[in-house]
Amino acid sequence: MNGVTPLPQLGVIRVEGEDAANFLQGQLTQDFTLLGMGEARFAAFCSAKGRMLASFVGFKRGPAEIILVLNRDTLATTLKRLSMFVLRAKARLSDASADFSLYGLTGDTLQAMVVTSREPWSRSDIGPATVVQLYPADGTPRALWVAPAGTPAPAGPALTQEAWLWAEVRSVVASVSAPIVEAFVPQMLNYESLGGVNFKKGCYPGQEVVARSQFRGTLKRRAYLVHGAVELRAGQEVFHDGDLGQPCGLVAQAAAAPAGGWDAIVSIQVAAASGGRLTVSGPSGAALEVQPLPYRLLADV
Repeated sequence: MNGVTPLPQLGVIRVEGEDAANFLQGQLTQDFTLLGMGEARFAAFCSAKGRMLASFVGFKRGPAEIILVLNRDTLATTLKRLSMFVLRAKARLSDASADFSLYGLTGDTLQAMVVTSREPWSRSDIGPATVVQLYPADGTPRALWVAPAGTPAPAGPALTQEAWLWAEVRSVVASVSAPIVEAFVPQMLNYESLGGVNFKKGCYPGQEVVARSQFRGTLKRRAYLVHGAVELRAGQEVFHDGDLGQPCGLVAQAAAAPAGGWDAIVSIQVAAASGGRLTVSGPSGAALEVQPLPYRLLADV
């Protein structure tokens, strides 16, 4: 997989002002006060119950300007809710989607670029553009390219939207979209293993729930990669033959697989992933096959 594709499904929230980092520090799951110019942050915005309302890739464009890239279908409600907490902070939040061009880069196109690091969530500047390294998909490097609107698109062969969305799923790094708002605490999508949660930072909405999930007992739900023969979509229920009376989890993100069928990131009970029959949309639904995760979970490291 190699090429460049526009990402119209993503939007941008701009946070400006001398308190921008401190404000986000008190709202999101990652540490923004220590955010350097050579790195990005993967983070979530949670409800008081620890359920994710949105997820972001965030980075600084200057000492008093932070950009948050998120799914466009969660942007309006997220912007409204975050803005409610600004109060006396010297921070201004706005929908800056029209001010930026966003592209996805993969394969040799990305490898040919001179960047400072190829580690996930590292950030490099190439002219006016910011390139944020993402988790790879089946070993293929991927990155997010963000530049002021009007900047020429990055050079490279055209990649289809379908191919990019499939690679997103294969990376098993799920982003929060409208169908799954408030469905998961961060660990249910492996965010603590992907650099999406900092357990040493100060308070934020839902922190107590997130911390309790991590440190009191075994995590009962995790994100897994599955394959099925039928169309899969975010929000569908997943069932296990060990308990047909209730779902064991949900589909978080899905995409058509080039070789046929559909791949999906599902958040399900750990016990359900270890054996037995998984189905989607009901006990008699199409079967799902669990595939290996491409990264190690924090508890296994």
